[in-house]
Amino acid sequence: MSPVLLFSLVIVYFLLLLVVAWFTSRNANNESFFIGNRGSNWMLVAFGMIGTSLSGVTFVSVPGTVGIESFSYFQIIIGNLIGYIVVAYVLLPIYYKMNLTSIYNYLQVRLGFASYKVGASFFILSRILGATARLYLVVNILHFTILERFGLPFWVAAFIILLMILLYTFEGGVKTIVWTDTLQTACMLIGLIVCVYYILSNLDMSLLDGTKALAEKGYSNIFVTDPASKYFFVKQIVAGAFISITMTGMDQEMMQKNISVRTLKDSQKNMMTFAVIFMLVVLLFLFLGGLLQLFAESKGIAARGDSLFPTIALEYMPAAVSIIFIIALISALFPSADGAITALTASFCIDILGINRNANMDDKEKKRTRQIVHLTFAALFLLMVMVFKWMNNPSMIGLILKIAAFTYGPLLGLFAFGILTKRSVNDPLVPVVVVISPVLCFILDMFQSKIFGGYQIGLELLFINGLLTFLGLWLIPGKNLQK
Repeated sequence: MSPVLLFSLVIVYFLLLLVVAWFTSRNANNESFFIGNRGSNWMLVAFGMIGTSLSGVTFVSVPGTVGIESFSYFQIIIGNLIGYIVVAYVLLPIYYKMNLTSIYNYLQVRLGFASYKVGASFFILSRILGATARLYLVVNILHFTILERFGLPFWVAAFIILLMILLYTFEGGVKTIVWTDTLQTACMLIGLIVCVYYILSNLDMSLLDGTKALAEKGYSNIFVTDPASKYFFVKQIVAGAFISITMTGMDQEMMQKNISVRTLKDSQKNMMTFAVIFMLVVLLFLFLGGLLQLFAESKGIAARGDSLFPTIALEYMPAAVSIIFIIALISALFPSADGAITALTASFCIDILGINRNANMDDKEKKRTRQIVHLTFAALFLLMVMVFKWMNNPSMIGLILKIAAFTYGPLLGLFAFGILTKRSVNDPLVPVVVVISPVLCFILDMFQSKIFGGYQIGLELLFINGLLTFLGLWLIPGKNLQK
C-alpha cells in the first residue's frame, strides 16, 4: 500500500483532532487543563477511558500473546473488575470529599508533606515509563509501515507524532482529552470489529464456528490451575485487582478524568460502566488473537507476538481493511500518550512545583509554567521512546506490567496505609521506605529461583511491593497517633 496514502490518513485524522481541540479549548484556563472545570459528561469519560486503558499495547500485544498463553490474560481482567469496584466505592468518595485536583494531596493531608511529594514522584516515574513503553510500540509500527519509506529515521517519526499530540493538548488539557479520547476509542473499536469480521469471512467461519475452532486448538483456555505457574489463576486475579486499584485508582492520569465529572454518583457510574465494557472489549481482543493464530497457521505465516497482528493486517488483508487497521492503531496510540503528558504536567505543576500554593504567581505565570512543563515532558517522552527502541523488547505488555509492579507498589502501600490505619508516620523517613521496598522486590525477583525453587513470582510482585511499603511505614511511627 502506498506510504503517501497512509501518511495522508494520519494527517487527516490529526486535523480532525485539532478541530475537536479548537472547539473544546476555547477560553480554557488551568482548571480546564487540570480537571476540565469539573464539567465532564460521565458517559463520555467512561467511553474514552477504554481507549486510554487499552492503548496500542493492548491493540497489538494482547492478540499476540494468545498463541503462547491462550486466553489466560483474561484472568487479570477478571481481577481488574474487583479492583474497579474498590476504586469506585472506596477511593472516589475520598477524592470527592476532599475536593482534590491532584489525588496525591490525600497523602499530604493523611501522612505528611514528604509522603505527598514521594507519592507524586512515584506516579510521575510510573507514568513516564509505562506511557513511553506503550508509545514506543505504536510509533515503531507506524515508522516501519509509513515513515521509514520516506527515508525518515525512527527519532524523527517519534518527534513528529509527539509534536502532533502537543498541538492538540497544549491548551485544553483534560477538557479536550475527554472528547478526543471518545473519538479515538470509537475508531479503535471499529477497527477491531472490522478485523474480526474479515478474518472470520476469510476462514469461512461464523462467530460460533470461530469460537469452536479456538476451543479445539486450546486457544480459548482461560484458567491456569498449576499453583507453581506465574499464570496461576489465583495469583493473576489477585494481581489484576491490585493492578486496577493502583494503575487506575492511584494514577493521576486516570483519576483526573473521573474527578472532572460533576458528581461522585456520576463518577461511580462512569467507573463501573467502563469496567464492564472494558472486560468485553479485552475478550474481543483475545478472540481476535485466536483468529489471527488460525489465520497464520492456514497461510503459513511465521510472525508471532507483537508482530503478528500488524503483519497480517498490512500484508494479507485488503487495502481497505489495512487502512482501517492503521486508523485504529493511531487511535490506540494517541490516548496512551496525550492523557499521560497532560496528567504528568498537572501532577508536576501542582504536586512538585506547587503552583496552586504559590500566592505570588498570577494566572499568566502559572499558565506559562504549565506550558514549559508540558513541553519538557514531551521532550522526555521522546528520549524514553528512543531508550525502548534500543531495548527492543519482543513483548511490551509483559514489560509494562513488570514496570508497574516496581513503580506502583509504593503507591499501593502509601494509600493502603493511609486508608486502612489511623497511625501517623515519621514523614521525613517515608522516602527511604518507598525506595527500599522496590529495591528488595528487585532482589527477590532476580533470585526467586534460588529462594522459591519451582515457584514463579509473577504479577503478585506488585502486592509484595505494596506490602513491604506498608510494613515499612508501620515501623516508622510518628510522634502523635491519630485518634
